[in-house]
Amino acid sequence: MPASAPTETKSTIGSFTAEAFAAHLAAQASAPAWWLDRKRAAYAAFASLPFPKRTDESWRFSSIGSLSLDAFEVERVDPNALSPASPFGSAHLTFINNRVAGTPAGQTLPPGVIVTTLAEAAHKHADLLKAHFMAQPQKLGSGKFAALHTAFVGDGAFIYVPRGVAVTDPIVVTHIASGAGTAVFPHTLVIAEENAKVVVVDYFVSADRPSPLAPRPSPSGERQLAVGANDLYAAHGAQLTYVAAQDWSRDTLSFQFNSTIVRRDARVQSLNLHLGARQARHESLSQLQAPGAFSEMLALTAAEGAQEFDQRTLQIHQAPNTKSDLLYKNALRDQARTIFSGLIVVDPDAQKTDAYQSNRNLMLSDDAEANSLPGLEIQANDVRCTHGATSSRIDPEQEFYLQSRGIAKPEADELLTFGFFEEVLARLENTALHDALNALVKAKFAK
Repeated sequence: MPASAPTETKSTIGSFTAEAFAAHLAAQASAPAWWLDRKRAAYAAFASLPFPKRTDESWRFSSIGSLSLDAFEVERVDPNALSPASPFGSAHLTFINNRVAGTPAGQTLPPGVIVTTLAEAAHKHADLLKAHFMAQPQKLGSGKFAALHTAFVGDGAFIYVPRGVAVTDPIVVTHIASGAGTAVFPHTLVIAEENAKVVVVDYFVSADRPSPLAPRPSPSGERQLAVGANDLYAAHGAQLTYVAAQDWSRDTLSFQFNSTIVRRDARVQSLNLHLGARQARHESLSQLQAPGAFSEMLALTAAEGAQEFDQRTLQIHQAPNTKSDLLYKNALRDQARTIFSGLIVVDPDAQKTDAYQSNRNLMLSDDAEANSLPGLEIQANDVRCTHGATSSRIDPEQEFYLQSRGIAKPEADELLTFGFFEEVLARLENTALHDALNALVKAKFAK
């Protein structure tokens, strides 16, 4: 039987049956009618869309056969759930198994700034939520799973920064999955109005250890499903920094979808750190819609064991004089696999586009595998677009230099790996965020 056969015969909806959806809607009974209607439409789309196939170009190199939506529970309540200490400090909002934990933290915020839940925003800020929640169509292959997210999302973070307001300290949101077989659907929506400035941190973690810097209790951890999304909107002149650290259990199946809109003279910097999960797919769409828009797309992946990290990106330049800069770095050891597939699209009217895309892989094992597929689609004639991908090993001369100074080979390789990551981390202006991300990477690679 061909290797692709299981993909054709497995359940296309898994645990997310019509009965499970009805139970979810019942739990959302207090939500507005328009919100429930969106969910019904999303569930219909999810149930009708086919499962990915090995022949789908947008799933090239992915391990399709190991994808399964069976044996997960949505409305799980875990009264004994741990709330792991966050390396980013106290969270403004914390969600455990799709439910907000307690009330939003009482940190002082400038007047007009809103940090609340999606459930509350659906009632109090419906127009903003309707305009920005999952407003962009999925273009990178995971339409079925994005529909699953919209259908079953229970709650999430809603962050609004009004015109001309600067938020000094990062707004931190923690999303926790607790219990074997749990399905979570984290969501963060950020709206930065004209000339606003804000830093937002999403921390995704499984409650299988008390501290993010402590060793995991087992090589695998609890089997969970995470289907998350975030929407970022930067109006004219806004400055938005978004940092996400993914540290799910090592047996989690993870999907994460990012949609970024950048308007005139706005700047969005996003940095995604990928640590956890057995198999994780991250899709990032950035649309530069007005002159002067700038999108900086950064990612770091620390892959080990049999982990697979699948990264799909799309930079769309829709207006003249826009700029995007993508730098994704992966360090792989053991039998880990990474896939990077990135595309820069320049529309016909987007003259003077300046776009850059780079994927660099550091191979720390002979058994690791890195696949890179950078691409360009240019329809304008006055642009500067470059893309590339590299895979290399640790420089033996650098390694020898450190060893000659009395540093053992394992420690030397670790230092060189952190140096490889530092090029990305150094782009963060916030020193505390830089240090927190660096500490998470060190904890992942610590033996």
